[in-house]
Amino acid sequence: MKFVIDDKIPYIRGVLEAYANVKYIPGSKITRNDLMDSDGLIIRTRTHCDSHLLEGTTVKYIATATIGFDHIDTEYCRQAGIEWTNAPGCNAESVNQYIASALTHWSAERKILLKAKTIGIIGVGNVGSKVARTASILGMNVLLNDPPRARKEGPENFVELKQILEEADIISLHVPLNLKGRDKTYHMADNEFINTWKKPILLINTCRGEVMETRGVKKTLEAGAIKDCIVDCWENEPNIDIDFLDKCLIGTPHIAGYSRDGKANGTVQCVQAISRNFNLGLDSWQPDEIESPYFPIILLNGEGMDQETLISTAIQSTYVIQHDDDALRAVPANFEKLRGEYPVRREFHAFTLKTRNIDEQTLQKLRILGFTVE
Repeated sequence: MKFVIDDKIPYIRGVLEAYANVKYIPGSKITRNDLMDSDGLIIRTRTHCDSHLLEGTTVKYIATATIGFDHIDTEYCRQAGIEWTNAPGCNAESVNQYIASALTHWSAERKILLKAKTIGIIGVGNVGSKVARTASILGMNVLLNDPPRARKEGPENFVELKQILEEADIISLHVPLNLKGRDKTYHMADNEFINTWKKPILLINTCRGEVMETRGVKKTLEAGAIKDCIVDCWENEPNIDIDFLDKCLIGTPHIAGYSRDGKANGTVQCVQAISRNFNLGLDSWQPDEIESPYFPIILLNGEGMDQETLISTAIQSTYVIQHDDDALRAVPANFEKLRGEYPVRREFHAFTLKTRNIDEQTLQKLRILGFTVE
């Protein structure tokens, strides 16, 4: 057997070599010629699996180490008899950490209390659900919009988009990229969307770049119709609109889901899926070790601090979003390099808080976020 693997997928080197000939190639450089005698393909979003890449090859199975799968032409794969799988939820906690850092950074930068604000979460899957939990812990009023879930489960826990546009101070986008159909999300956030928003303060996009219509969002920022944007996913990546980046409060190179934990989860799901499909005996495989945080112990003294400040301090101690913004602004052309060489970031559960002078309610909220609390 032969497998072709994106060379930026971590923890996978040496895992499959005992079972197959393995070739590692940068995801955007994988060609049809590379796949002519390949059985399996393990990728990220940079490899577009369509007829142009796959036709005439021997590929039987594709595993993508990502939540999204819009880079896979699923209809072509169905017709060609190629099976595929994604990694649902693999980096949901990583994106949640990113949003938590983004919100607390924005709150400090703009001197706005989160507790008094309403956040509208559009798309309430693995990621959106975790963001809703975190927003609640921060004392925010949370509105949830997810039409597919509302149709399936009933409307009780969800609101219409109209209500979010009328009531939300902050909107965070967590939808898949659907180019057409009843639940089309392509260019969902356009000029009309934002001009319908009654109290636009902050728009956050960590799902897909094409969910936002860049020109329209940029115009509303210029006109002051929307105050701030925090953007991790961009149209036309890696060739992003530099003028739009300049206008954003925070801009990062599509790394919201790039915690080591999230990457490891994606690799685990791919290896196990490949194993099941080709009967390799690796159905329970896990990486040997994930790098520890640089500073896994956080000292947190609550004397003279309110609850929101305490929780924000804990969050910022695990991940400072400003560092990723600074790196992208310094050299935007390094978008792909910044992703490929992303430093170690660990999620909340990898940190231990040694606390003093903090009430039990706040400690419980920190535990719910995932911290070990002592």
